[in-house]
Amino acid sequence: MAIEISEAQISQIVENVLRTMPGAKVAAPAEAKAEWDSTQYRGRTLTGIFTDMNTAIAATQEGYKALRAMTVEQREKIITEIRRLTREEAHIMAQIGVAETGMGRVDHKTAKHLLVANKTPGTEDIQPTARTGDSGLTLIEMAPFGLVGSITPSTNPSETVICNSIGMIAAGNGVVFNPHPNAIATSNYAVDLVNRASKAAGGPEVLVCSMAKPTLESASVMQSHPLIKLLVCTGGPGVVRAVLSSGKKAIGAGAGNPPVIVDDTADIPKAAKDIIDGCTFDNNLPCIAEKEVFAFANITDDLIHYMRQNGAYLLSREQTAALEKIVLVDQTGKDGKTRKVINRKCVGRDAAVLMDKIGVKVDSSVRCLICETDFNHLFVQEELMMPILPIVRVRDIDEAIDLAVKAEHGNRHTAHMHSKNVDHLTRFARAVETTIFVKNAPSYAGIGFGGEGHTTFTIAGPTGEGITSARSFTRQRRCVMADSFHII
Repeated sequence: MAIEISEAQISQIVENVLRTMPGAKVAAPAEAKAEWDSTQYRGRTLTGIFTDMNTAIAATQEGYKALRAMTVEQREKIITEIRRLTREEAHIMAQIGVAETGMGRVDHKTAKHLLVANKTPGTEDIQPTARTGDSGLTLIEMAPFGLVGSITPSTNPSETVICNSIGMIAAGNGVVFNPHPNAIATSNYAVDLVNRASKAAGGPEVLVCSMAKPTLESASVMQSHPLIKLLVCTGGPGVVRAVLSSGKKAIGAGAGNPPVIVDDTADIPKAAKDIIDGCTFDNNLPCIAEKEVFAFANITDDLIHYMRQNGAYLLSREQTAALEKIVLVDQTGKDGKTRKVINRKCVGRDAAVLMDKIGVKVDSSVRCLICETDFNHLFVQEELMMPILPIVRVRDIDEAIDLAVKAEHGNRHTAHMHSKNVDHLTRFARAVETTIFVKNAPSYAGIGFGGEGHTTFTIAGPTGEGITSARSFTRQRRCVMADSFHII
């Protein structure tokens, strides 16, 4: 029998993960990447995985019909079982994720799955509302769209599949996934988990589906299929643009480049620790993580000092230049112009692995690489998704806000600030206009780690839904009874 874990226990587990030895890392499984199969796990065939998108959509439609015949209470039983299995198998999915993609940390990915299991809203998020008056009664209910087509990333693959599944099923939808090609096995394991949970709770055996080999073609079929009523994309700007141009209702969770401001009223030792903890969580893969720091010049030396006490390695100018050549590579676009882009082989890698690439050996206590740069440095301008943190000295709050807003590039995703000056905090929040604004805490507080509120791994800035939940995947339906059922 599974042991239920309370929210307080989850929070303690997360805290323990983050407060252990800075370089602590759970070893990835010994199996080679090639042995991870997108249709089976250790000889067990995964349920809901198809080779043809049209077939997957047809199967999901049947599951959706079965779900529509169930009560909301029965939906919640499916979600409860998804939560239970996610807690039980969090470590397995974390291992598969690191082994398949080579990105992130098993211990942190385990914690992320526990967060999803515990803090993703269920059917309680879709409560109806009513309005009565002299003209009668109007009831507004949150109804399903039907079939949802979901594109998921390689950075948080199984976490996104499970988080989206809980919200979309709570809303009454069926779901078809087209996962990132670099995380198929991880994503499809999560799809199978959802289907196992559905069957165990008395729901359809196939409620969510995925592709054995997702491609741009399968994504195109999904986006144009008449049964798909809502598209949800969690990924880079290219795929987000594609779903937004589909002509269908779409929710887009796009890129970010979250800045951090540290002023001279902040608790500097705490700010240093919080920033390093947030920046290094799962090796900086979360899109909300701290990407660049703008620190008042009169406290920057102290900030760097305390960062180094919390697992940061201060790069020399030469090391910074050498690392830049490794983690940023040339790419020629369709227009024939060559641009610097992030080296995908470096995304989500440990700090020690990155340093090894420039011939410098560091021990496992190093979890973040910090460097002083100017504003125009590519480490500031590009979202690296690596434990590399550039620091820019600024004169005052005016310069800090000006540069931080520019570095965020108008994504309106996430921003952070460490300050005890309410006016400074307010000014930055108003100027940057991000979906998430975290004050005096690590970035992950913005999605429920050590902060209030529910969690999500689909943060819809471009389309405005923000921190998505079951309610985001519904459409409003209004039922009006004129001149009746107004009894006062």
